[in-house]
Amino acid sequence: MLPKRPTIVAVERKYEGNRISLRVDRARFENGPAFDREIVEHPGSVVVIPITNNGKILLVRQYRIPAARYLLEVSAGTIEKGESPDITAHRELQEEVGYKAGTLTQIGGSWVAPGYSTEYTYTFVATDLVPSVLPSDDGEDIAVEEVGFEDLDRLISTGELEDQMSIAALLIAKYVYKPIIVNKNK
Repeated sequence: MLPKRPTIVAVERKYEGNRISLRVDRARFENGPAFDREIVEHPGSVVVIPITNNGKILLVRQYRIPAARYLLEVSAGTIEKGESPDITAHRELQEEVGYKAGTLTQIGGSWVAPGYSTEYTYTFVATDLVPSVLPSDDGEDIAVEEVGFEDLDRLISTGELEDQMSIAALLIAKYVYKPIIVNKNK
C-alpha cells in the first residue's frame, strides 16, 4: 500500500534564474492542514565517467565556491534548453576532460535531492576516448586526474571523494557496469 499523495493547492514563484528557479508549493493531505514545500526547479544534469583504454577513470578537480573547497568529481553539467542528456554528456566531456567518446553508454540515473529539488541526473560511461577539446565554461578551472577502479573505495572512505553525485555514479560504474564489461570479454 502506498502512502497518501498530497494535493497541490497553490504555487508561488519566488525566483527565476538562468539555471535554477525557486517556487513554493502549498499542499495538503485530504482534509488536513496545508503545508508549504520550497522547491528548487532544475532542468536536469548529467554525470560522465570517462574510462581510458587502459581502464583508468578520468576525474576532475575544481574549486567549488558553495563548498569552499577543491572537490574531486566526475565530469558533470546542466542540460541546456533543447539538449538531450546524451548531447549534454558529450559536450561536458569535451569541455571538462578534453575528450570525445566513441561510445557513450547510459548506466542509470538518480534524483539529486528529491526533498527540495526537481534535478534528475543521468549517468553515463564514456569509452573509446579521442582527444577533442571544447572551451570550458566561464568560471571553470579544472584539473584532470586519472584513478583506478581499485582506488575508489579508498577515495570515498578517506573523504577525498565527497561529492554525492560522483560517489553514486562511480559506485554504479564499479559494481554494476564494470562487471558486465568484464563478463562480456570472457
